[in-house]
Amino acid sequence: MIDDKYLLGPGSRVNHKEYGFGVVVQVKTASYIITFQDFGMREILKTSSDIEVLDLIEQPDDLVSMEIIEQTLINILRNFSDIQETVHIADKWRGGTIILKPGSGDLKTYEMPIATFFNKIIMIRDRLRVLEQKVNASNLPEDEKIACQQYITRCYGSLTSFNILFKNKSDNFVGEKGKN
Repeated sequence: MIDDKYLLGPGSRVNHKEYGFGVVVQVKTASYIITFQDFGMREILKTSSDIEVLDLIEQPDDLVSMEIIEQTLINILRNFSDIQETVHIADKWRGGTIILKPGSGDLKTYEMPIATFFNKIIMIRDRLRVLEQKVNASNLPEDEKIACQQYITRCYGSLTSFNILFKNKSDNFVGEKGKN
């Protein structure tokens, strides 16, 4: 349980009974937004008894900068760690197989576990996100950034066919039409 004598600031490391290791990325009036290694972002009440503080970074007095700190921490975690949000495959596909059958009868069919294929799709998505961040942070002229962003958005749109594999709709790919 978090002691009443201090408040966690962004960057504080915690251990949650259900979600495991996490880092505080935002402080709200009654709760913390914490990014957990295996569960992504979760909002946890400040009064929760399920949190153990591993490394305290005190809450800054300047709450206006919270958004900047949050975005910086998220970028650091994405760019410099192998920690990726766990994305779950829909239950109906667990244990399934993809079979690629050539049009020519003299060639062998190719089988791959759907989970392996799904993990490849997730890797593409994660790499597109990093590319998107790098484009946004680059020194490219604004019109070139916009052109690159449009290509990335079209890539996401091309990948929407694979949304049937995701367990949670919030993990789906969204293309240009979905962003409007």
